[in-house]
Amino acid sequence: MSRVRAQARSECINGQEMQNLNVGWIRNQLGLVSQEPVLFDLSIAENIAYGDNTRKVEEKEIIAAAQLANIHAFVDSLPNKYETRVGTKGTQLSGGQKQRIAIARALIRNPSVLLLDEATSALDTESEKVVQEALERAQKGRTSIVIAHRLSTIQGADIIAVMQSGSIVEMGTHSELMKLKGQYHKLYQTNR
Repeated sequence: MSRVRAQARSECINGQEMQNLNVGWIRNQLGLVSQEPVLFDLSIAENIAYGDNTRKVEEKEIIAAAQLANIHAFVDSLPNKYETRVGTKGTQLSGGQKQRIAIARALIRNPSVLLLDEATSALDTESEKVVQEALERAQKGRTSIVIAHRLSTIQGADIIAVMQSGSIVEMGTHSELMKLKGQYHKLYQTNR
């Protein structure tokens, strides 16, 4: 698969050339979950609702996003439930709990595209499993762009693009890339 194919895809969204689209509209289509989510010293509900600060987010939407993000049961077990404050930068929560709140925040606006930037890399194995389950649920029905070093998180992707020095060097499914015995195969063998 050529680099030209990858470049052609990056210039269009839904068949529309990107330079002809409204930047605000594009941003509203995106949801982001980064490696180290930024949480504010507010309640869990306020942190989730922050994902769409263009409107007042209803409580039922916050709960639905939390359920999809696999964090509702934990929040519901807290004495103050969704009104529990998370502390500065989320210090009252574990890494996995912060990530799942970040997932709920990303889902609150029902984005068409979900960007996952090393979303599980800072987690221990147990937390990674719970967060990965939440991410898999969150990705259903959406285009997802996953940036990952842990290849286990991307094996089921429709297309994997392997980058080296800022360029795409290989593209395909996990099995296609393994058959190539190229850079992806080498990375996979190293990370086992």
